[in-house]
Amino acid sequence: MSNARQAIKAAREAAGPSTSAPASLIEAETLLNRAESNLQKRAYKQARRDAIAARGKAAEALSSTRTADDRNGAS
Repeated sequence: MSNARQAIKAAREAAGPSTSAPASLIEAETLLNRAESNLQKRAYKQARRDAIAARGKAAEALSSTRTADDRNGAS
């Protein structure tokens, strides 16, 4: 879950405060919340799946943010 948290943090920072979060970042956060809930319920297998999915969605969000920055000429 730590990897998912770090990926979400990186995507959130890349998006910046003035832009709205990409849908994939919101999905990542939702998946992470679900993973944490499943962990508390001791549903470890589902928690792991959700954490991995959250990390993937966060990576997708980071990639789309960087692509948008490239298109807009940001550095």
